[in-house]
Amino acid sequence: MQTVSKPITPAVLENIRKDFPILSRKIHAGKNGSGGKDLVYLDNGATSQKPQVVIDVLEHYYKFQNSNIHRGIHALSQEITTEYELARKTVQKHLNAAHDYEIIFTKGTTDSICLVANSFGKKYIKQGDEILVTGMEHHSNILPWQLFCEEHGAVLKVVPVNNQGELDLEACDRLLNKQTKIFALTHVSNTLGTINPVKEIIRMAHAKDIPVLLDGAQAVPHGKVDVQDLDADFYCFSAHKTFGPTGVGILYGKEKWLSVMPPYQVGGGTIKTVSFQKTIYADLPLRFEAGTPHIEGGLGMAAALDYINKIGLDQIAAYEHDLLEYATDKLSVIPGLRIIGTAKEKAAVLSFVVDGTHPMDIGTLLDQQGIAVRTGHHCTQPLMAQFGIPGTVRASFAFYNTMEEVDKLEAAMHKAVKMLL
Repeated sequence: MQTVSKPITPAVLENIRKDFPILSRKIHAGKNGSGGKDLVYLDNGATSQKPQVVIDVLEHYYKFQNSNIHRGIHALSQEITTEYELARKTVQKHLNAAHDYEIIFTKGTTDSICLVANSFGKKYIKQGDEILVTGMEHHSNILPWQLFCEEHGAVLKVVPVNNQGELDLEACDRLLNKQTKIFALTHVSNTLGTINPVKEIIRMAHAKDIPVLLDGAQAVPHGKVDVQDLDADFYCFSAHKTFGPTGVGILYGKEKWLSVMPPYQVGGGTIKTVSFQKTIYADLPLRFEAGTPHIEGGLGMAAALDYINKIGLDQIAAYEHDLLEYATDKLSVIPGLRIIGTAKEKAAVLSFVVDGTHPMDIGTLLDQQGIAVRTGHHCTQPLMAQFGIPGTVRASFAFYNTMEEVDKLEAAMHKAVKMLL
């Protein structure tokens, strides 16, 4: 598609939606394809849909380019190695990293956090040291640190979250101390939609010489991320939430950290020389990329980033903000519905409960009307415990969603509530 240099108007949106084949699908259609409901896909926080340009890249790789990267001297290997490393540069540019070798390909956000927890932790965190997280973290940014603490005698500390779903910054400042070796937090909450003031938090942590890791899985799909402007020490995200393939993601790390961290996983591709007496490991970024990577995933991720940059990240952020405000107004009139997460700064995520109902029942009834939402604890069980609820219904929006789909959600919710109460 052509570059969009204007707001996402209805006409622009119509063309965007044509780029996503799945959005034309009917849900619960008959065996012969008749009937069914138009798909209203509002589960983008779990995984986003893929534009045709990404699908084409994957198909082209398997049809015409399938080969392994690095070390091969034949034409296919040389060609795909060049493209894979260009994909790394695409990510570098997208995040405004200083160097392409600060971009590490991983399996996704979870894998990226595990890499830092194990590699950075092994070198810098000892018994009695503290690791700081927040009360709104995804389990993927709790469990790796919790496991490290259990194995090495470190202590996990937690920044509290208030009833609006915002971090307590005064408590954050108090908890950052000389025993804190790293602060790992989410840029945007997957459950609440809260956009944390990460630049201010990083400045607060750096004033005490504490490095910061940001989980950007819910941030990168929805707006600009500049790791140098943020001054983040580590930043990670997943391609599948950013309109790219599953099974691939990114860890950005400042050179000063990555250059001294030991390998997390070892094997083919991570070495310069191997003998039974000693192994010398490769320079960045290959030191952290053991084995054959998800080659086509890296290419697809680059295509996805190119795609959203053509639309315009500012345009995406502005349109999704309008969607969020419209959806908030529409759902707020439903009797008994309570929105969980009312921070002043939010991404396009609406989590809610309805008094007297269970989220799963609502999700099931919405699905029968063709509306895909997420129900449950969203891998944030400690946060659910704080709010005293088993889970929520979560509608998470992307730039290809429409105001008309919000209207369908509202109408479906009225029907669901009427049936359940």
